[in-house]
Amino acid sequence: MARIERVVEKIDKLGKKQNLGALVKMKDDPDDEVRVAVALALGQIKTYDSGMQLIPLFRDSAPAVRAAAAESVGLINAKHCEEYVKKLAYADSDPSVRQTAREALDKIRTRVI
Repeated sequence: MARIERVVEKIDKLGKKQNLGALVKMKDDPDDEVRVAVALALGQIKTYDSGMQLIPLFRDSAPAVRAAAAESVGLINAKHCEEYVKKLAYADSDPSVRQTAREALDKIRTRVI
C-alpha cells in the first residue's frame, strides 16, 4: 500500500473517531489527496469547530479540496459556513466546485434539525 493510501485510510479512521485535533494537524499537508481526505473526514464530525476548520480549505489551490470542503459543510449542516459556500457556488473558477457547493447550499438551507 502506498504512503498516500495509508495516510488517507488513517484520516478516515480519525474522522470516524471524531478526532478533530489530529485532523487539524493534517489539513495543511502538501498532498492534495491528503487534504481532500481531511476535508471529507471533517464532514464526519458534526460540530461547530469542525465547520470552522473547513473554512481555510475553501481557499485551497486544489479544486478537489474546495469541493470536498463544501460537501462536508452540507453533511454536517454547518450554517456558519453558508456565506463561504455561497462564494464557491457562484464564483469559483471550477465548474465541479460550483456544482458541489450549490448542492451543499441546498442541504444547508433545507435541512431541518
